[in-house]
Amino acid sequence: MTPRLVIDVSSGVAPWRQIRDQLSVLIACGQLPIGAQLPTIRQLAGDLGVAAGTVARAYRELESDGVLHTARRRGTVVSAPPADLPADQVTALTEEYVARVRALGAGRDAVLAAVRAALSGSFD
Repeated sequence: MTPRLVIDVSSGVAPWRQIRDQLSVLIACGQLPIGAQLPTIRQLAGDLGVAAGTVARAYRELESDGVLHTARRRGTVVSAPPADLPADQVTALTEEYVARVRALGAGRDAVLAAVRAALSGSFD
């Protein structure tokens, strides 16, 4: 089962990129392990309410990075964890996180404390 992906049309980030970024994070943190099968392009596009080409582009980007592999009979599967996330991707994900928790009413100190707690021991 693929964890739920969400497209935020008001974010200003292209939908294909949101898909790519979310899948990268899910794979990097192990929620989508190596060998996990992803939904078909058509199925995921329908689930997210986007064009099939949007999902296809996200899958192609991850495939060109060596993170996904598509085989005719097996479909699209996770083949490797992503290398370090590109700086622009880290920035985009951080901005998205901050916007979401701020919308929930979290203050600066609470946001920073949550990030510190999440990172604690992550880079040892």
